[in-house]
Amino acid sequence: MWPTLWAVWIAGGGQPQVQVVVVFVTGVIVMRAAGCVINDYFDRAFDPHVQRTRNRPLAMGDVSTREALILFAALMMVALGLLLTLNRQAIVLGFIGAAIAISYPLFKRFTHLPQLVLGIAFSWGIPMAFAAQTGRVPALAWWILCANLLWTVAYDTMYAMADRPDDLKIGVKSTAILFGRYDLLANAVLQALALAVLGIIGWGLHLSGWYYLGLVGAAVTAGYQYRLCRGRDRDMCLKAFINNTWFGACVFAGLVVSLRLN
Repeated sequence: MWPTLWAVWIAGGGQPQVQVVVVFVTGVIVMRAAGCVINDYFDRAFDPHVQRTRNRPLAMGDVSTREALILFAALMMVALGLLLTLNRQAIVLGFIGAAIAISYPLFKRFTHLPQLVLGIAFSWGIPMAFAAQTGRVPALAWWILCANLLWTVAYDTMYAMADRPDDLKIGVKSTAILFGRYDLLANAVLQALALAVLGIIGWGLHLSGWYYLGLVGAAVTAGYQYRLCRGRDRDMCLKAFINNTWFGACVFAGLVVSLRLN
């Protein structure tokens, strides 16, 4: 949600249209729900063997695959309705983003970089926000996407760290497995790079100190997450993952205040 809002506010010059905000906020929620459904559908054979996911409805047999696909189709129809309120450029990008989101669960079967695909999927609202409001996707949008991609890989690696013991047994791949004992270092580097790119974006937009104060807040949350993950405890890694909402919120708060004052 937060990165899409970053883009909506930047593309809208700090004063985005209410309709655009509503469409993108609702769209993110609906597509996130659809993504969870299709992810659980594709992972239904794996989830019963993973401690964190064994109680999911499909894994438990409480929901049939047919029911899951019907729900997924319904959510996608809602998303399509929202998408069709935007301009042509945003619609084209929306279809590309949907394809990426749907294919993400399959990547964990043959590559250790499914988090990279997830990062692209979670970042796709950024170029869409620019296309919807300006009719084009400038280089700035791709810089924001890059920052979010780095951040997403970091926080989803924390998520994957909680599942690593089970994933190793069942053959599911992830960046947590790829990074191995260097997982904490990799996450720290990824978050530092994300903050650096966000700093460059702020410099290019001539944002005020309020924006950089938001980045400091995000850096503090990143440090806290590192501390939580040090012992590689499942629950602490999940707690660190959830805490990342404050990283995004800090950046957004600083951005909104800075754009407003500008």
